[in-house]
Amino acid sequence: MKAKLTLITFLFFIAQIVNAQQLTQTVRGRVVDEDSKAPIFGANIIIPGSDPFKGAATDIDGYFKMTDVKIGRINLTISALGYENTQIQNVEVNTGKEVVLEINLLESLTQLGEVKITARQDVSVAQNEMSISSTQAISVEETKKYAGSFNDPSRMVSAFAGVSGNYDGNNDIIVRGNSPKGILWRLDDVEIPNPNHFADEGASGGPISILTSNILDNSDFSTSAFAPEYGNAYSGVMDMKLRKGNNEKREYSVGLGALGLDATAEGPFSDSSKASYLFNYRYSSLALLDGLGVVDFNGVPKYTDAALKIHVPTKKAGIFSLFGIGGMSSILETYKDTSNPVRSWQGKYSSYMGVVGLSNTYFINNKTFIKSSVALSTNGSGYDGEKTYFYSDIDKEDFMSDRLLLAKDSVSRNQAHSNLSKNRLRYAITLNNKINAKNRIKAGVIVKQSTFVNFSDYYDEDDEQRYLEMDMKENEMLYQGFVSWKHRFSEELTMVSGLHTMHYSLNNETSVEPRLAMKWKMSEKGALNLGFGMHSKSESLLNYSVTDSIGNLVNEDLKLIKSNHYVLGYNHRVSKKINIKAEVYYQQLRDIPVANDIEENYSSIDQSDWFKNIDLTSEGKGKNYGVEITFERFLDNEFYFLVNASLFESKYAALDGVWRNTVYNGNYTANFLIGKTMRLGKAEKNRTLSLDTKFFLGGPKRYTAIDIETEERNYDLRNEAKGDPVFQMNFSMSMKRNKGKTTRELQIDILNITNNQARLNEYFNNGEIVYERQLSIIPNLIYRVYF
Repeated sequence: MKAKLTLITFLFFIAQIVNAQQLTQTVRGRVVDEDSKAPIFGANIIIPGSDPFKGAATDIDGYFKMTDVKIGRINLTISALGYENTQIQNVEVNTGKEVVLEINLLESLTQLGEVKITARQDVSVAQNEMSISSTQAISVEETKKYAGSFNDPSRMVSAFAGVSGNYDGNNDIIVRGNSPKGILWRLDDVEIPNPNHFADEGASGGPISILTSNILDNSDFSTSAFAPEYGNAYSGVMDMKLRKGNNEKREYSVGLGALGLDATAEGPFSDSSKASYLFNYRYSSLALLDGLGVVDFNGVPKYTDAALKIHVPTKKAGIFSLFGIGGMSSILETYKDTSNPVRSWQGKYSSYMGVVGLSNTYFINNKTFIKSSVALSTNGSGYDGEKTYFYSDIDKEDFMSDRLLLAKDSVSRNQAHSNLSKNRLRYAITLNNKINAKNRIKAGVIVKQSTFVNFSDYYDEDDEQRYLEMDMKENEMLYQGFVSWKHRFSEELTMVSGLHTMHYSLNNETSVEPRLAMKWKMSEKGALNLGFGMHSKSESLLNYSVTDSIGNLVNEDLKLIKSNHYVLGYNHRVSKKINIKAEVYYQQLRDIPVANDIEENYSSIDQSDWFKNIDLTSEGKGKNYGVEITFERFLDNEFYFLVNASLFESKYAALDGVWRNTVYNGNYTANFLIGKTMRLGKAEKNRTLSLDTKFFLGGPKRYTAIDIETEERNYDLRNEAKGDPVFQMNFSMSMKRNKGKTTRELQIDILNITNNQARLNEYFNNGEIVYERQLSIIPNLIYRVYF
């Protein structure tokens, strides 16, 4: 009996010891020079206030490691001789995944005997050191945390001042009244096609992003006066980065949610090298349930996507990186109408995109490196709409189309058909040279070679014949070159100037675009920035492909769209936690395609996707101007908030010279985001609960009203009608638990939780006007495990 009691007591104490053990994780990474990317030896990394004290120093290759770091949030202070100190705040440490950081330090301009160093703590500073004006960092954590983001960076940036999404549900990025088709997408320094599922041709957005926060690193989003290296854009730049896989430890995650089932794997190829891999795959949950017969409704969206990154550093040949993303999506809808001769109608829409690239970064010395890359991409979409008729109702001899599908008791006609595809090969080489602490040069050449096929036709039942909208098979070349010069007059005043040039083969046009940006730290708390840039972008290939009734191209001479950006901003740090930022801007657009008829007032600036089957001329104009203000409390003590507002005007002029509203001229947007994370239960349970909310208010969408007598839109009053102001409240709740070597997370993210139904547009249907409404409530429940 005494032996049993001793054993029970012993086991009880062992259980208490195990239960009381503090969960820990490894924090490691690399410290490099911000301009030259050369490793910094002897840099010190510490966790202020840690008990016991935690710190590390970098080795000759710039690597550092801290083991047994307690889970939770930590701050890091990084210092090195001859460099400005920097701080990284609120790094989240979990048991299921190591923390691996890439830290950039800026060389100090002061003499060693006069060192006066202030830690830089602005989490919004761009990853691209050449982007010092109108650029905001996209944090992976914010993408996960902001309510309604659905782990989608496109939806996350709609929380920034002057940026809004498409109220009907797509993740289009509308920047300062511009069309979303003016956005440039880049991934690992390579231009990529629209990375969204169900993406309409010519668009830059879609309902569901192929890029998710599971595979992304911190990235940049520019809204005006872009850095000299960015070309073929006039409204914004999404410069995304795939993160590198863990090169020391194999890690995994599995997630199941309303948007899909996904899995991620990463790790080293071997214990003897720093090479790593990262792979992610996702499959539509609804498609899975449909295949199992669990759901049965019209129009099940089906999609799948994958991403890959292989990172291989070598001793002599530099760093090699192989990366790729891709996705496929489709939806089939069927409609039956027994009151007409039409027996049934069905339409199938499908889209796809993929890109794979290989890059090499070769270090000539500790001040100069060359990055070269080659990438192959493909993307496209197709649509087939079909009607089926009874033999008894109409004569099948009326159908002479080459797309007949015959059945026993019916005949089918292809009502509409489109096939759009593009294949592109891109080459790029960039030279980076850090001349000294004050000067850095970056120059490069980008060549894009494309082959595309655009075909679309439809059957007009009134005329009883088919009409060709476009039929074009062509090659195009886009040549770009740039040079950037970054000069630091002092630690307070920095300038980035440069030139971007572009030549487009379809219209044989060349543009030369000077750029200039300056940032002046007026005091410890205040900074002024200004930017100017000339930018241009080729029109959508669909508009170049429009044909007349006999197949002749009518828009092949469209010019590059030109845009001049002017921006002035002020940033004031009220305290370590609170920041206020304001910007005023003016954008002048020209050479916009407009209807080649003074009686019409159509402009392609109103279009976010697809095309208009009319003759166009590049004689349109546009202008956007406004003011933005942001008041933000950075995440501290597990609490943050963000308030911003924007007032703006967006106008265009067609051939008649009359200034009209664009469809995006809502005049105002405002956001309020707030979030708090708190401990759930006892501390030893390592459970947290996060609550995040986003409130959005946007001005009414513009549209052209329908004349009830003619049953047609009154284009004499184009874009004069207004919908309703758009209010949207998003809510997110996340519960996380660290246990053993795993991290488990359950999150519910609800878009438009109040189910507000603002009126956006109007259509005429069956003798009455009906309204297009704001996207209704969309919940997304996801459970994820990291191990």
